[in-house]
Amino acid sequence: MKAAVIEDFGDANKFQIEDVNEPGVGPGEVRVRVRATSVNPIDWKIRSGSTRGRIDVELPAILGRDLAGEVDEVGPGVTGFTKGQRVMALANGTYAELTTAKADVLAPIPEKLSFEQAAALPLVVTTGAQLMERAIKIQRDQKVLVLGALGGVGRSAVHVALEHGATVLAGVRRSQMEEARSLGAHKVIAIDDEKELEKLRDLDAVADTIGGPTAERAVRTLKDGGVYGTVVGPPKGAEGRNIQVARMMAVPDASRLYQLADDAARGMFRIPIAKTLPLDQVREAHEEAEHGHVQGKIILKAA
Repeated sequence: MKAAVIEDFGDANKFQIEDVNEPGVGPGEVRVRVRATSVNPIDWKIRSGSTRGRIDVELPAILGRDLAGEVDEVGPGVTGFTKGQRVMALANGTYAELTTAKADVLAPIPEKLSFEQAAALPLVVTTGAQLMERAIKIQRDQKVLVLGALGGVGRSAVHVALEHGATVLAGVRRSQMEEARSLGAHKVIAIDDEKELEKLRDLDAVADTIGGPTAERAVRTLKDGGVYGTVVGPPKGAEGRNIQVARMMAVPDASRLYQLADDAARGMFRIPIAKTLPLDQVREAHEEAEHGHVQGKIILKAA
């Protein structure tokens, strides 16, 4: 089968399209013919080597976390999946024509979603949901600021917080404010305007998807006992404050993924797709996603 492989860490030119052995299928596993996957920041961070010591991969490696495809073969002990069934998952090694995943991480693709639309979802919607539900533990009527609300994780976090009955402030750059009004948040905040952030006080929670200097300023908006949930690391300025910093990394949750994919299929929220490219253009996809400031996910079609 064809796969995008890295033999060493570095820039996007490290990818090579190679013929590799098809993965085997063990007990409790399902082999999936990948129809589409997508590029996420974690992919290029792993590729560059910047995650070594925190997220290690064995070289040569096939990257990719988002999976949308069709069941190719089921392993011993697996029930509930049939050959040709459309499935999606937060998985590993998805920059390939075939990949194997544990059956319990797979979810059906809602009928209204294409493979490309489904491939945009698993990592970002799972991360956004778990940021709100597991790290922050959002409650009804709590007031939460989402930093980077127009990103895939941010959009998902806004949607989930609204589902829970929270008051949601969507934090975006001033130039993005008009677009952000479509998210349905109670208020849109220009987080690149220090004066706007300074007006916020006594928030119950901050959901941080971007980090950097904005995160340091956002810490000051929390009330005593507030929660700072983050997918990018602890913010400066949290030391000495009576707040909880909850750092998280997404783990597969097939049931929640299906619920959120169904919400997306029904138009309750969306993860925009900027571009779709064939797998053999993975170098271009990574280069553009990492440096091109694209508005939306870049999808890779494996077949």
